[in-house]
Amino acid sequence: MRIIVSGGGTGGHIYPALAVVEDLLKQEPDSKVLYVGSKRGLESSIVPKQNIEFIPLEIQGFKRSLSLDNFKTVHLFLKSVRQAKKIIKEFKPDLVLGTGGYVSGAVVYAAARLKVPTMIHEQNSVVGLTNKFLSRFVDEIGIGFQDAAAQFPAEKVVFTGNPRAQQVANIHSDFSWTQFDLKDDVSTVLIFGGSQGAPKINQAVSEAINDFNDKDYQVVFVTGKKRYDSVLEKLRGQRISPNIAILPYIDNMPQVLPKVDLMVGRSGATSIAEITALGIPAILIPSPYVTADHQTKNTMSLVNAGAAEMIKEDDLTGQSLYLAVNTLMSDDVKRDQMAANSAKLGVPDAADRVLDAARSINR
Repeated sequence: MRIIVSGGGTGGHIYPALAVVEDLLKQEPDSKVLYVGSKRGLESSIVPKQNIEFIPLEIQGFKRSLSLDNFKTVHLFLKSVRQAKKIIKEFKPDLVLGTGGYVSGAVVYAAARLKVPTMIHEQNSVVGLTNKFLSRFVDEIGIGFQDAAAQFPAEKVVFTGNPRAQQVANIHSDFSWTQFDLKDDVSTVLIFGGSQGAPKINQAVSEAINDFNDKDYQVVFVTGKKRYDSVLEKLRGQRISPNIAILPYIDNMPQVLPKVDLMVGRSGATSIAEITALGIPAILIPSPYVTADHQTKNTMSLVNAGAAEMIKEDDLTGQSLYLAVNTLMSDDVKRDQMAANSAKLGVPDAADRVLDAARSINR
């Protein structure tokens, strides 16, 4: 298969795309893959490291308020569509797949205008603006949450789950907590607010450190690289017992997650795909700073299934966090049930499903 993949801006769009590429190359090693992304998005640094051919386009998103900058956005979009058409004609793909982000809007739209088979994938329960626009033009639409189905043309929708889930589920982990001076035979809570860290989560954990000291479970607190020094400064003078590790970042999260007994963090689509693929009970703290409050809707899919508990950021304090964590870590039976419920939501063959849907497109 010859495939052009486009998705950008955030890891939530990039990693599902890379998971599909990885699965395709396992199934069909002779496949040719081209990734078209944005110059300024994370994909420009992530994708080339995967030894995937990468072409960048200059594009930007719309401002939600009236702004002269939106005229530049329209100009860049039309320019990117023209460039994408040229790329598509030269590469001659069998399929163009978009996983979200403004750059995928230009690339997938260009493909649809050229009558090339097209598919998009929506990771969240609330559909993004780009995928909403593209839904009128594409042949197939994969979704990661059933709640997204009603927001698309019904005849195009197929539930696939998030391809990242398959990538995580298939990893064999030989990770050991001993590298962080912790123990492998002790239950472990991972608290992680994302690669940049989350100030409100960091504040709550800092307030709860004394309560977490000397528990019979371990707490791994990941602050985010940019906020690590400020957290350590805030905790200066406080006793940190040996059952607690404070880290700036974990760059091999898929290896670490199988060793986690309770996950605490945000509820982006990628995070949810990862924890449900592995059946990890979770306390989710949805970010209130995302479009259409989609992380709360993502969270409720797990809460309603008995796979997670939710703390709204407005209700997040050191005390509320400690009580939620300690209650679950003191109840193995409830955690086991949550884990089983989480695993039922996982889609360990999600990348396969995306490829099957793509291959089914007929013109």
